Amino acid sequence: MELKKRVYEILDVAAPGDHASRVFDIFILTLIAFNVVALILETVEPVYDALSRLFSVFEIVSVLIFSLEYILRLWSSTVNPAYTAPVVGRLRFACTPLLIIDLLAVLPFYLPFLGLDLRFVRAVRLFRLFRVAKLGRYSQALQTFGRIFLSKKEELLTIVILLLLLLVLASSLMYFAEHEAQPEVFASIPHSMWWSIITLTTVGYGDVYPITAGGKVLAAVIAVLGIGMFALPTGILGAAFVEEIQTRRKGSRLCPHCGKEIKS
Repeated sequence: MELKKRVYEILDVAAPGDHASRVFDIFILTLIAFNVVALILETVEPVYDALSRLFSVFEIVSVLIFSLEYILRLWSSTVNPAYTAPVVGRLRFACTPLLIIDLLAVLPFYLPFLGLDLRFVRAVRLFRLFRVAKLGRYSQALQTFGRIFLSKKEELLTIVILLLLLLVLASSLMYFAEHEAQPEVFASIPHSMWWSIITLTTVGYGDVYPITAGGKVLAAVIAVLGIGMFALPTGILGAAFVEEIQTRRKGSRLCPHCGKEIKS
């Protein structure tokens, strides 16, 4: 029982200061990031031809690690009071969004007859980064901009991660939707990133666009998401400026490190 509890803590709900859990989180996140990079590079034919064996070995090792992680998560899930039942509890835990994503990330390797490449789903697992993402120590903020950005660092970091994640997912989805219809335009995921960037930033040059029904639906959804995503930092920084002005008028002092008000 103690072993199961410790495994659960390392994998999921470690207390602050748990170094083993932090090391595991960093390792898994790094592996996920390398998987995303590998998936992108595999769509570039010269790179894949030169490193095909390396890509294959890396894929096998990654799937084995992710599979072991998935099994350990299921095994230790009964420590959580919400999933104490050995069978029903684990089934309920397996139906949670993150566990479904974990399963989809490795399932295509074991079920090749599906004919689907869902490895890009691993990028979604970067949402786990929100558990451990901590910005490093910052030097003293002497300017208003410094204080504002420092006080809103977690919100801005979250938005940057979401934008990068959305860029990778949009490029991957559009590549798989349009590659057969437009092999020259959507030749690889890096090529598709050009379309994703100009769509997410609402520039829309029109030099690259989807022609399939699925691609057009994806484009519409991604365009709307892009408008919303770029509106988020504007609102956060605007509210922070208002707070800074109000604080100055009240004569309050702010900590240069955390941005919080110093009470006398």
